[in-house]
Amino acid sequence: MEIKKYARLSLLLALSVVLNLIESSIPIFNGFIPGLKLGLANTVILFVLYVFSFKDALYVSITRVFIVGILRTGLFSITFFFSLGGAILSILAMSICKKISKLSIIGTSIIGSIFHSLGQILIAILLIKTTNMIYYLPWLLLFSIPTGIITGLITKELIKYFQK
Repeated sequence: MEIKKYARLSLLLALSVVLNLIESSIPIFNGFIPGLKLGLANTVILFVLYVFSFKDALYVSITRVFIVGILRTGLFSITFFFSLGGAILSILAMSICKKISKLSIIGTSIIGSIFHSLGQILIAILLIKTTNMIYYLPWLLLFSIPTGIITGLITKELIKYFQK
């Protein structure tokens, strides 16, 4: 059974990498808000969190950040650390939400999206050494809600489909 699980997780990891790479090449709002993405790769992470476990979701999420770092942004680049900070904070928040709250998967997705933005801003403040990044946060949070809803809805439907 473990081999099947690892094979499935590997496929889901590959899917999250591909979705991230595709999405990174499509500028949303013509660069109006730099770095803004829908977060389609996060549907995979949310799926793994709900269908497998926190540990598996953390593994897939962090491994995706490293692979995308190698393939696109540069391993240990500032963008890599933005992604890593956002991914870790997001998965921790979603896991806590899933365990202790009565939020739906959509609510959990919104929380994950918000905490991903918070993680990125926190890393930016630490690395760039300026608190001016905080002014970017309202824009990120404004878009975290609709993107969290969209990724949550997609994940909810995927889980329904695969539970048949």
